[in-house]
Order: sequence, then structure tokens, then C-alpha cells
Amino acid sequence: MANNSNSALPTIVLVHGGFVDGSGWEDVYRILKQDGYRVGIVQNPTTSLADDVAVTKRVIAEQKGSPVILVGHSYGGAVITEAGTDPSVSGLVYITAFAPDRDESVASLIKDPPPGAPVPPILPPSDGFLALDKTQFAASFAADVSPEKSDFMANSQVPWGVAALSGAITEPAWKAKPSWYLVATDDRMIPPAAQRLMAKRAGATVAEAKGSHAIYVSQPKAVAELIEKAAQTLAVR
Repeated sequence: MANNSNSALPTIVLVHGGFVDGSGWEDVYRILKQDGYRVGIVQNPTTSLADDVAVTKRVIAEQKGSPVILVGHSYGGAVITEAGTDPSVSGLVYITAFAPDRDESVASLIKDPPPGAPVPPILPPSDGFLALDKTQFAASFAADVSPEKSDFMANSQVPWGVAALSGAITEPAWKAKPSWYLVATDDRMIPPAAQRLMAKRAGATVAEAKGSHAIYVSQPKAVAELIEKAAQTLAVR
């Protein structure tokens, strides 16, 4: 547990991924707040990488120069990889997330899935936006979330812009800043093997937990624990 009197603790900024919004971080937020952290939550429009980075940087700016740890889930990992070059950002935490390199995008990372890998039930684009098949949402995205909650998540999806997937990274923040990565071992959206490869490439400190792609909803304690580990490591540097 964090020391509530430690003003040196960085601020945590949480960045959601595709098909969802920032409300999924609620339980992680509550744990971090209880442990004395300032927490910001980004509401990405998920329309394009540039738009989402701009929104994230506005939340970083709201912290008035306080050191910030960016936390990204899924596509949010691409957002924090690009936005994390902001000088206020001291570290990155990837929660079963994409961690692209320079000139890579989510689209390029998922275009050649390995044989036997689960295929996310993404429907054909409509007006430039993607959605997951609601009947398969729970199994692919949120298998360890309660049926009531996963049904709500399926029916409250945020359309994910095709342009967001194709947005390429210009300068990956993980090349210059420390990072941490939580691998969700039961993820059926991003294969765990791909998560491990991205984490290794980024030189991240890796933790693993049994959970679905929605591990930030189903296992908030495990997620908050890694975030706090990162924060405490950076606070004593």
C-alpha cells in the first residue's frame, strides 16, 4: 500500500482501448485512490491515433507538471507508446496491450496472426468503425467477467475507428522510458505469446496473471499491484 503522505508519488493516468470507455477502470481507480495516488482517466474517442494521443496529452497537461505514469489497455498501449514521449511522463504500464515500435500500428501487428491463434470476432467496418459481434463478446473479450457485466459491455460498445488501428507510431516512448507489462494468460484478443514478445522487445518488467482481455475489469487488484510497483519504483529514483 502506498504512503498517503508521499507527495513524490507520480500521478497515474489510465488509458482505455478499443470497443470500451474509461469507466472500465473504475475498480482499479478506487484501489489506487485508496492507496493515496492521484488518478486521471482518459476518455479516448478511439477515432484515430492522433486524436487519442491529443486527448491523452490534455489529461497529462491537467496534472500541472506532476510526474505521470501512463497505463494503457489493449489499443491504449499504442496510445501511451506515442503520447508517452511527453516530458511529464516518467513510465509506462501496459495491461495486455499493444506496444508498437516505430512505424508500426495495431493493424500491422495483427495482420498475420499465428496459426491456431484465436481470431477476435470483429465485424466488417460500418461507416469507418468497427464493433465486436455481441454474441461472441463475452467469450473473446471478457470471459472471466460476470455474465451481467459482460453483456452490458457488449451492448455499450464504443465504435472503434479503422483509422485508429492504422495509426503508426512515430517515436515509441518505451525506447527511452521504463515500462512494465501485465500479460493476461487467458487473453483471446491478443495472444499471450504476442504480449510476451512485445514486452520483451520493450525491455519491460513483466508480470503475468490468469485472466481475460478484460483483466483490468476482472482482476483489478492484480492490475493495480503492477501499477503501484511501477509508481513506487519511479518514486525512489
